[in-house]
Amino acid sequence: MSEAKRLGRGLEALLGPVSREQAVASGALRELPVAAVRPNPFQPRTHFDTAELTDLARSIEASGLLQPIVVRSASGGTYELIAGERRLRAVQQLGWASVPAVVKEADDRTLLTLALVENLQRDDLSPIDEAVGYQRLLDEFAVPHQELARIVGRDRSTVANTLRLLKLPEAVRALVHEKKLTEGHARALLALENPSSMERVAVEAVTAGWSVRELEARVRGDRPPSIRRKTAGPDARTPGADVRRVEEALRQRLGTDVRVTAKRRGRGLVTLSYYSNDDLARLLELILGRPFAG
Repeated sequence: MSEAKRLGRGLEALLGPVSREQAVASGALRELPVAAVRPNPFQPRTHFDTAELTDLARSIEASGLLQPIVVRSASGGTYELIAGERRLRAVQQLGWASVPAVVKEADDRTLLTLALVENLQRDDLSPIDEAVGYQRLLDEFAVPHQELARIVGRDRSTVANTLRLLKLPEAVRALVHEKKLTEGHARALLALENPSSMERVAVEAVTAGWSVRELEARVRGDRPPSIRRKTAGPDARTPGADVRRVEEALRQRLGTDVRVTAKRRGRGLVTLSYYSNDDLARLLELILGRPFAG
């Protein structure tokens, strides 16, 4: 079962009716004044693409709002968004006076959780926004790591790897948030530990357009592969596409540099890098499925 489907079912169970037809059939649909609806104070997204919002507004103008926003009651006859900020912004752009909505009861923890789940379902969050949202659930609501992974529909190791991005200095986080560096680049930079070094190498990577593999080489102190290829002889061998796919899959799963060396007769080596005792303990727990007792 795909992650999107798991999240979709979880979202529906938490929010109740998610389509206009379901809301009408259940008697839950209401028309609320747009001016009375406030943004979700726990919204993990920090950026909304203007062009995408304009496209959404055009779609809503042509076909109507097919999915009502979801809100909770607040003070003074106002409401706070639980889910649907892009839809609310689009109808505001259209100048609507009222908006179809479903009113639910939700505490602050549920508000943050639902906002995270909705955005994860739609792949709307940058890795940095995702990490900040996870950390808020851990810090403000004392959600255990295992429970956090369950409610957002992620593996515990995936959540742990995402949280590690918060160790990056602010300047590097900004590059990831702006999609100038990928999450893979960011994880490779964490091996440097020194914030100044992370920033310097991150800028080099953006300027030179390094791939994750090239950045990993730079972090290890090697010349990036792109430089070596220019001076290598005609017989120099590079990993095949299949090997690169295996390496990337393992990097994504383990959150560290992985080298696969293919030899003859189906043999080879898999080399994992770790950068501290804590990082080694993390890898052992991922591989063994439990903390290493030593």
